[in-house]
Amino acid sequence: MAFMKKYALIFVHVACASVLLIVACSSPAKSRLKGSWKSKDGAINLNITDKDFTMDDGDAIAEDYFVKGDTIFTSFEGNQPFTKFAIQTIDDHNLTLMGPDSVAVEYSR
Repeated sequence: MAFMKKYALIFVHVACASVLLIVACSSPAKSRLKGSWKSKDGAINLNITDKDFTMDDGDAIAEDYFVKGDTIFTSFEGNQPFTKFAIQTIDDHNLTLMGPDSVAVEYSR
């Protein structure tokens, strides 16, 4: 009986460690997105925090957002339909977003 308890305890620890590892490794795009970005032509400032997506191209309005796959969905105060921005490329210093008007904008930090 002690033999089964030992393996059950090991199984529980391995299962918990697996869940923590999966959660820690999920959504790397969202963590790379956070920060202040400036378009290559200097016309647009983009600020992304944990909760807000703010694009300052004259009218700076903070919007709620979530990331699903390689797409950012934004909405103002939870209103639908969502505005979609496709992430084309992302690394620590560069970001290319395809906006809802199908124009790609390159940003850098």
